[in-house]
Amino acid sequence: MNMRIIEDISQFIFVEDTLKKADVIMIPGGSYPELAEKAAELWKHGYAKLVVPAGGVSVKSGKFNGVKSKQDKYINKYKTECEFYTDVLELCGVESKYILGDDESGCTADNARFTKRILDNNKIYPKKAIICCKAFHARRCLMFYQFYFPDTKFIVVPIIDLPGYCISKDNWYTTDIGLSRVLGELSRIGVQFKPEFIKFKDEVNIY
Repeated sequence: MNMRIIEDISQFIFVEDTLKKADVIMIPGGSYPELAEKAAELWKHGYAKLVVPAGGVSVKSGKFNGVKSKQDKYINKYKTECEFYTDVLELCGVESKYILGDDESGCTADNARFTKRILDNNKIYPKKAIICCKAFHARRCLMFYQFYFPDTKFIVVPIIDLPGYCISKDNWYTTDIGLSRVLGELSRIGVQFKPEFIKFKDEVNIY
């Protein structure tokens, strides 16, 4: 395969920024505790004061699909992704008063939309925000969060080492699961972001 194809896809999908202090740490919904554990680590090191975990139930199954790793540590029966992440954060030392969660969203777009609603309702308008997300999910997360927080500077902190697959910009094209996840992201970005893009297409000169 032409390496430029790989390099171009890698550059687009995988986003990683230099870590800096921010106003809030945001966690898109999911089932891997590693995302919330990383957020807790950043919180304890003073990178942000507030953590906002997102996620309700799966739009496909209508329920929380269960903890995907470290099931011996996170043993509660969680109803939502947000409830799960909140437990992880608290067990990792984040004080509950600094956790502001969304337990309604069922997709990445809703993660961003409902996080914005919660922060607005609490009169919190972050100038900088950290996103802790799966590495191959980084571009889709960033696009949606940027759309709903146009005045916020985002710092993406990707999580690579997840049990079952460690997908990075350097190896995604070498495994079946890496190809499936990354090429699937290209498809999902095109389909899922189209409604949001249509909303502001008249504001930019794209036609």
